[in-house]
Amino acid sequence: MTDIDTKAEAASPDDSGFDSDRVQNNTFGEAIRAYVGRVRGGDMGTLPAVLGLVVLFIVFGLANDRFLSALNMANLITQAGAIIVLAMGLVLVLLLGDIDLSAGVAGGVAACVMGLMIAKHDQPWYIAVIAALVTGAVIGLVIGLLVAKLGIPSFVVTLAFFLGLQGVTLKLIGQGGSVRVNDPVIAGITKSTLSVTAGWILAAVVIVGFAVVSLMNHRRKVAENLQRSPLVIVILQIVALAVVLLVVTYVLNVNRAPNPGFVIEGIPYVLPVVVLLLIFWTFVLGRTTYGRHVYAVGGNPEAARRAGINVNRIRISVFVFGSSMAGLSGIIAASNLGKVSTSSGGSNTLLYAVGAAVIGGTSLFGGRGKAIHAVIGGLVIATIANGLGLLNQSAYINFLVTGGVLLLAASVDAISRRRRSASGV
Repeated sequence: MTDIDTKAEAASPDDSGFDSDRVQNNTFGEAIRAYVGRVRGGDMGTLPAVLGLVVLFIVFGLANDRFLSALNMANLITQAGAIIVLAMGLVLVLLLGDIDLSAGVAGGVAACVMGLMIAKHDQPWYIAVIAALVTGAVIGLVIGLLVAKLGIPSFVVTLAFFLGLQGVTLKLIGQGGSVRVNDPVIAGITKSTLSVTAGWILAAVVIVGFAVVSLMNHRRKVAENLQRSPLVIVILQIVALAVVLLVVTYVLNVNRAPNPGFVIEGIPYVLPVVVLLLIFWTFVLGRTTYGRHVYAVGGNPEAARRAGINVNRIRISVFVFGSSMAGLSGIIAASNLGKVSTSSGGSNTLLYAVGAAVIGGTSLFGGRGKAIHAVIGGLVIATIANGLGLLNQSAYINFLVTGGVLLLAASVDAISRRRRSASGV
């Protein structure tokens, strides 16, 4: 192996999903000791966010009986949907050590295009959605070209777009105006649900699919004598996922209508959308050459360039994908609100999404992050807002708590990075 190959391999961190290729843990005890060693060395992954989410559920569940109700759990998932999707796109950008301050308003512009095509131009929903996603992709392409080709810092470029895109939305809709989103398919993303039977089938498919992929991957590594986790760890991961999915499915399939004369049951459509995106980006980042290149560029751009990776192309692509995800997030937000307005994607949308990515475990310094981090962090952000809302706390309390959690997550990230450097990880 050449020096260049060594540098490129070093640029792809443990958090990329390829760490199992380098660490041999054939027994359960060895795997546990290796994990404890990684945590002590600063590689905590999603552990702080998961523990924080558990604590929040316990605290809010004890403080208010309605928090753990089926109705509120469905509301929580709906509220978290748009934040999670936007955060997934930002994870891609953060992996390169860049930032996209325009992601929220880019989603607002994309949703505005969708709303106008449906309401003003009588286009079917799928044409409007494609137009929205293309709008997001074009915005990301322009940003990526300015960052990669001209060398302008992403902070400056996206700050300019953050301001400019709000003007675009204002021009399209008009001062103080809004566009109603009445299409049943678009509205149904957050307001309609799967049937109870379909919900159980979906849960079973995900569990079986995860089990098959995990066991086949383990079997392949055993056959090829590759480094791997012990089988008991793989089985525990499958069982843990199965328990979580079955509990969530059971809760959401309970009739949660507040009035006895109505029936509201089933998984909101936004949840399968998030699950599909999670599977897609987990596969792309963890099992493709493109994903390996993203981690390599984020870990060490110069080493990646010397290894033959087109750094500019990777940088442009993450902004394109990130803004496309922002467009999808804007569509989900419009579905939840039932309209698109001049403030869509503004206010605290971006801050919550960045906070979700960082709280979930994505590093602000680049090179470390996964799609699951956006999901966990988004749930933390949504849980804080939802729980405090049920407790009738003032708005400033929500801002203070969310800001404090974000600062804590950033501090953990910085400390972990320092400990990893000291331990040579």
